[in-house]
Amino acid sequence: MSDTHSLEDLKDAMEGTPSDASAPAAEETAAPAEPKLDKFGRAYATGRRKDAVARVWLKPGSGKITINGKELDRYFARPVLRMILKQPIETAQREDQFDITCTVVGGGLSGQAGALRHGISRALTYYEPALRPALKAEGFLTRDPRVVERKKYGKRKARRSFQFSKR
Repeated sequence: MSDTHSLEDLKDAMEGTPSDASAPAAEETAAPAEPKLDKFGRAYATGRRKDAVARVWLKPGSGKITINGKELDRYFARPVLRMILKQPIETAQREDQFDITCTVVGGGLSGQAGALRHGISRALTYYEPALRPALKAEGFLTRDPRVVERKKYGKRKARRSFQFSKR
């Protein structure tokens, strides 16, 4: 009987351990996420895809998107690229609420559109941390790691061999 009583005492003693006390502290630090804004009230983020790197500034406005000093429709002529760029804004349901200014270098237009999508998603989460779960569920916060495979010596391309001739 004394063994049972001592186990209950041990259980009561374990309930008040620091591990339980640290759990609410961890929830308190995770819950109030503060927006990351610069002195001008803008959120800044970097997006990457293939060889393209995009720098994105997001501020409250009328929904104007400027890329390297050009309007969205002039920079990305293909509708598919414009759709890729607007996906995080539409997912967050923030159309016509933010002005987005971007500079993008490297890669082709497809890689640049992917880099801008990544950068806009990150900037949205910096401006409104509550949007993070919705954007993460769609996969917009993950940097796509696929890049072009390098060319190997003795090959015509990365894997393509020269044509074999028997004679």
